[in-house]
Amino acid sequence: MHKSAAWPLAWLYAGLVVYASCYPFVDWRDQGIAPWEFLFAPMARYWTGFDVGINILGYVPLGALLTLGALRTRRNRHPLGGAVLVALLLSLAMEALQSYLPARVPSREDFLLNTLGAALGATGALLLERLGAIDRWSRVRARWFVPNSRGGVVLLALWPVALLFPAPVPLGLGQVLERVGQALADWLSDTPYLHWLPARDAELTALAPGTEMLCVALGLLIPCLLGFGIVRQLARRLVLVLVLALLAVAVTALSAALSWGPLHAWAWLDLPAQWGLLAGTLFGLGLAFSPWRASAALALVVLGLYISVLNQAPESPYFAQTLQHWEQGRFIRFHGLAQWLGWLWPYGALVYLLAQLGRRREEN
Repeated sequence: MHKSAAWPLAWLYAGLVVYASCYPFVDWRDQGIAPWEFLFAPMARYWTGFDVGINILGYVPLGALLTLGALRTRRNRHPLGGAVLVALLLSLAMEALQSYLPARVPSREDFLLNTLGAALGATGALLLERLGAIDRWSRVRARWFVPNSRGGVVLLALWPVALLFPAPVPLGLGQVLERVGQALADWLSDTPYLHWLPARDAELTALAPGTEMLCVALGLLIPCLLGFGIVRQLARRLVLVLVLALLAVAVTALSAALSWGPLHAWAWLDLPAQWGLLAGTLFGLGLAFSPWRASAALALVVLGLYISVLNQAPESPYFAQTLQHWEQGRFIRFHGLAQWLGWLWPYGALVYLLAQLGRRREEN
């Protein structure tokens, strides 16, 4: 029996599927049709290659992760069939739920393509296992990471995905306090509890270039410090810092290209961002020599500073326009995962670091 990072990733991905299938979660009502009626409806007239591809590809990771989790933990004698069955039932439930959402159209073709995607993902994972790739990954993981590192590995794997969603500040994750405050104000409006919320004395102002540089540097340094808790050898820590720096640049450029077009892929890389990336990389390389406990404690301090400073940045009109493009255009399929990860990743890292410090203190 092994603890596999595939299980938490599979649960997170299933949550994404639920979010993307039921978005925008408004105007729920009974439309007078049975939830299973889509199974017997005529075939849709209009289809695009994007629709076919995204319905297949959207379930490939789910099938692969479910199969990998079953293979690693030996919980299922038929991992491929079990993974396809779970994905099939999930897709069936999502299409049935869409019959209560006027903004969504349940489709038998979507259901069949989703199941096909899960079967392809499960088959690919099983084939990799038969070829020995899973065992080789297990040996690589044992060399690179400490035991019980599943949570840290999952967080590091999710960090590039979180960066895909556009942010007002490069590498700016966790900017949710203003949204939470506004949501609470809307929810508590016309109630006496509205006055319990803290009042803002002044509007948020744009971050100064030096503050933006600090946010970028901290945004890169945090995953480095998180990685130092699960990677012990100095040489591998140095490699990890460089890989994370390259990922930060590549994924942020991809996000900009998706948001504003390929010609603007490097529009975010202004002087503060350049200096911030350089400072974050240099600090990461320098702190690679620190013990894991010091790295975890410093990561907690850096996270607190990062979240505090970043949430002082306002959302520009250009950023609001970008969000509308993501939420209403084709990116709706990726909107859920990237947005929620971008909001919650720093807070998940905070909880993980606190848990690790507490658990290892008890072990000692």
